[in-house]
Amino acid sequence: MFMLFHFFACLSSHHSCHSEESSALLHFINTELSFDTDFSYEDDCPQLFPKTSTWRNGTDCCSWMGITCHSVSGHVIGLDLSCSILKGNIHPNSTLFQLTHLQTLNLASNNISGPELPSQFGRFVSLTHLNLSDCDFKGEIPAQISHLSKLQSLDLSWNDGLIWKEITWKRMLQNATGLREIILDGANMSSITTTFSNWSFSLVTLSLVDTGIRGHLTSHILCLPNLYELYLSENQNIQVHVPKLNCSTSLNFLDLSWCQIPRSQIPPSFSNLTHLTYLDLSYNTFTGPITSLFSNLQHLTHLDLSHNKFSGSIPSFLSNLQHLTHLDLSYNRFNGQFPKVIGQLTKLQTLILAGNNLGGKLLLSSLANLTQISQLDCSHNKFQGPLPNKITGFSNLTKLLLNDNLLSETIPSWIFSLPFLTALDLSNNQFTGHMSAISSHSLQALSLCGNKLEGNVPKSLFNLVNLNVLCLSGNWSGPLDFSVFSKFRNLGSLSLSGFNSFLPCSETNAGHQFTYLLELKLFQVDLTNFSKISCEFPVLQTLELSENKLEGKVSQWIHDMHSLKILKLSHNQLSSVGQFPWYQLVYLDLSFNLLSDDSISFICNATSVEILNLSHNKFRGTIPRCLANSSYLEVLDLQMNKLHGTLPSTFPGNLISLNLNGNQLEGHLPRSLSNCKDLMDLNLGNNQIEDTFPTWLQRLQNLKILVLQSNKLYGPLVSLKTKDAFSHLLVFDISSNNFSGQLPKAYIKSFQAMKGVFGAEVQSSFDYFKTFSYNSVSTINIRKDYEDSLSETIKGVRLDFEKIPTILAIIDFSGNKFEGEIPDVFGEFHILKGLNLSHNRLVGHIPHSLGNLTNLESLDLSSNMLTGNIPTELTNLNFLEVLNLSQNQLVGPIPRGKQFDSFSKDSYEGNMGLCGWPLSIQCNDNVPLQQYPPSEAEDKFGFGWKPVAIGYAFGMMLGIGLGYCVFSIGKPQWLVIMFGGKRIKRRSRGNRRARTTLFQLFVVM
Repeated sequence: MFMLFHFFACLSSHHSCHSEESSALLHFINTELSFDTDFSYEDDCPQLFPKTSTWRNGTDCCSWMGITCHSVSGHVIGLDLSCSILKGNIHPNSTLFQLTHLQTLNLASNNISGPELPSQFGRFVSLTHLNLSDCDFKGEIPAQISHLSKLQSLDLSWNDGLIWKEITWKRMLQNATGLREIILDGANMSSITTTFSNWSFSLVTLSLVDTGIRGHLTSHILCLPNLYELYLSENQNIQVHVPKLNCSTSLNFLDLSWCQIPRSQIPPSFSNLTHLTYLDLSYNTFTGPITSLFSNLQHLTHLDLSHNKFSGSIPSFLSNLQHLTHLDLSYNRFNGQFPKVIGQLTKLQTLILAGNNLGGKLLLSSLANLTQISQLDCSHNKFQGPLPNKITGFSNLTKLLLNDNLLSETIPSWIFSLPFLTALDLSNNQFTGHMSAISSHSLQALSLCGNKLEGNVPKSLFNLVNLNVLCLSGNWSGPLDFSVFSKFRNLGSLSLSGFNSFLPCSETNAGHQFTYLLELKLFQVDLTNFSKISCEFPVLQTLELSENKLEGKVSQWIHDMHSLKILKLSHNQLSSVGQFPWYQLVYLDLSFNLLSDDSISFICNATSVEILNLSHNKFRGTIPRCLANSSYLEVLDLQMNKLHGTLPSTFPGNLISLNLNGNQLEGHLPRSLSNCKDLMDLNLGNNQIEDTFPTWLQRLQNLKILVLQSNKLYGPLVSLKTKDAFSHLLVFDISSNNFSGQLPKAYIKSFQAMKGVFGAEVQSSFDYFKTFSYNSVSTINIRKDYEDSLSETIKGVRLDFEKIPTILAIIDFSGNKFEGEIPDVFGEFHILKGLNLSHNRLVGHIPHSLGNLTNLESLDLSSNMLTGNIPTELTNLNFLEVLNLSQNQLVGPIPRGKQFDSFSKDSYEGNMGLCGWPLSIQCNDNVPLQQYPPSEAEDKFGFGWKPVAIGYAFGMMLGIGLGYCVFSIGKPQWLVIMFGGKRIKRRSRGNRRARTTLFQLFVVM
């Protein structure tokens, strides 16, 4: 991209600065602007520096930083105050406008604004470059801006309050015929493609990122004769339609990422953009296989199709793209083996295949010809088996990410000897054995967590003087002196687990300082007490000591770390929090301890907290009212304590997840919850709340989990009044209450997400609901993710699960007084996993439509007054593992075949009119049903029903068991809390803020 400004500060000039211009500059900076002491780094500012601090009265202004003067006349022709920590307003009478000879003006990335963009900017008739980006101007763009006929570069990006008129555009583009670069990212615009196509003949670069433009992307804009770069990312109302181009387009760069383009496949006409070298279609909704249209784009060097829904195998025709240096196919649905075709792309430098369903052996040897490859990411797939013992061609590799696969056996020694390797992540695999010596002295990030390594940590590890991130876990032998890690002077993140003998810093090895350590995780290292740690952590922001054996009160040395942002002490045996000095905490997890304070009001001091987990303790008292005033609280988990009293009358408006399950709360449900517009997960089960059903929750369009089980709720479920009410619900549990009346057909019809209409396809059982919340803390991006837990009764046994798969869809009306027939609409819920209508007063027949629930795994209709036959359509439920039809008035033969051959007689007891296997009552109709004793059944089908039951029980524990639940009277085992995150936009051209852990933050740098 062309640079906006080609001038340097402090150029020498033949003539001194004109006195009137010097006075105007001093008045502008001293009277109208000032230094902004609260200013923080911006993405587009490599550094902040108060340039005007060098300006002095009585000195030559041509020598001032940020000033450029004409070499002959001495007039000020350039003013660059970008990233100068300035604030203030520019008014129409500003002395800035006395600098009439200005050719370049750059005020970007300051806190400079005005009630509107002054029309006086139109006086700078000599201006060729204008950059007012990342300021805060508002109002309409003045028509006088069109007077800048010499303008070559215009950057008004990230001024969200600016409003554009098409007539202003037309006049500007008519007058400024030499305008080559326009950057308007983040501006408030509409469809203006026609304007550009009619008037801009010299345009080379056009960036309209996140401007809200809408309409069709057509050849109007793509056929601009000199257009070289086009950035349209983060515009979610663009519809892509590229007809056959009747022009010779010179387009080289095209960025349509984050547009959510409403198409299922990439338009074939994209193949006409034959000059493209850079194409970014990431973060859209494209589906299906990659089509051969890319074969025509043979000049591509950069191709990014990540974060879509592409499927199938990675096609062989990608070998036609011989100029590719960057290929990103991550986070799609590609399957099959490792693509050998990649080995033919000999110029490839970056290959990212992460987050797919690729499996089999990881054929790294097929990449031997990629001598220039520097970054390889095959993480989050299903690759298995050992890595090759020897390999060639990776001599330039700097980043190797193979984490979260099924790789096994020992880690080959060549990995630790790559000469330029800076980042290595092999975490969450199945590697075993000893760790080889490390000779890759350039390593800065090393993660081996989540494996089964053993033996001693190699001494060569401590020679890595540049190490910034380190994560080690396994079954390590021998004592480990924690203070030895202070040798890593640049260490920013340290995570250790699995050491049989762990020696923390103590008085015997005092004086060690971890100068730059931001993140420290010591879990499962058998810490039994908060022994005094004399090591110093002056900037520590994240501390995790979970899953140890810590007892008593939180130690004083932790209280003294006021820089903490994240504190995790869960799964210990702590009995008291003590004083609470951590006012800046954003994430606190004290769950699964023995805390028994009479009040949790200590949390009122943490005014910045966003994630609060105090679940599974013995807290008493009431919920403090201060939580209602929290400005930042998003996730609150107080489940499984002994809290009593009524619920607070108000809740924070930012709440995403609220879990108060398993307490002694009473009273009414506060209507203020309907104001929590982002609420996704609401769990108030197992309390003593007495109220009618909260119909006002239908206002919450994002609600996905609603659990009200085991309270004292009563009455009918009255009709809905809101369109699309509860349309995103995937878990609806109102069991074990006193609800009455007919089953609420209107509610049931509204559960659109359970029909799969929002793309909730059947996925892996390892895809879980998560709540992602990101906030920048210094140089760390904090990632808080929770996975909600539920308790389910399956085969008569209560099972507690720590995670909920994203395809978990459950309806539980059991244990109430509902009457009438079962609505046929249940048969439309194609992704439903569990349906429980037991212990009610339901009558009529079992709907045949239930046979359409092909993903159903648990069906409980017991203890009702159902009549008629068991529909044979239920034998179509191939995944059904739990069936309970007992205690009804069903008659006729029990269907045979498939899953029904695995159910015992307990599934049917209490129905006097049923007959057939597995009951002992034979059916005596006109043609008696043949009764198969167990031995005959085994001969007929090849195996008996007992091994079938055992097999399905095992499958249930692995499949359903990891996340499927039917809420009953059981109490959840531990919180974890959901859902898809909000993206934080990076305020810089064409890029987005990385949402990563500290390790990931490093490896993407």
